[in-house]
Amino acid sequence: MIGIVKFVHIAAISIWAAGIISLPGLYVQRAHVKSGNDLYRLQTLVRFAFVAIISPAAFLAIMSGTALIFLRETFEPWFSAKLGFVAILAIIHVMTGLVVIRLFREGEVYPVWRFVMATAISCAVVLAILFIVLAKPHIATSLPADLFEPGGLKRLYDRISPWPTP
Repeated sequence: MIGIVKFVHIAAISIWAAGIISLPGLYVQRAHVKSGNDLYRLQTLVRFAFVAIISPAAFLAIMSGTALIFLRETFEPWFSAKLGFVAILAIIHVMTGLVVIRLFREGEVYPVWRFVMATAISCAVVLAILFIVLAKPHIATSLPADLFEPGGLKRLYDRISPWPTP
């Protein structure tokens, strides 16, 4: 069971990350397409990629990742860092969707500098996720270990609270 969920998770993450990294390359093509059938084809391709491929992959990646949290019981500081970078990837995903909506209005273009920045930032986030997942680095934290375990907040509260729990 865990193997199937992990396979789905890795496949979905791969599609999601590749899509987020490659979409700015399609956006920059907008400057070369003025109107007519070519513009319609580019718009159809970009919207199809985002709506039918990348967004479902993102949903599947997050859902299978959530399932893996409970199946593998991963409660380590490195995992919290990974989730932080996944949240950044999700924010990039939402911003990408806003670009898809706006880009094909009359007179809109996607500047090359934005293409370079979006691609570089997306690559950096994906590489950070890969590094953290593969290296599982020890992250020293001054936070109590209870914060990284299920039910840890209640145990921590019981230890430090001067009032008994009801």
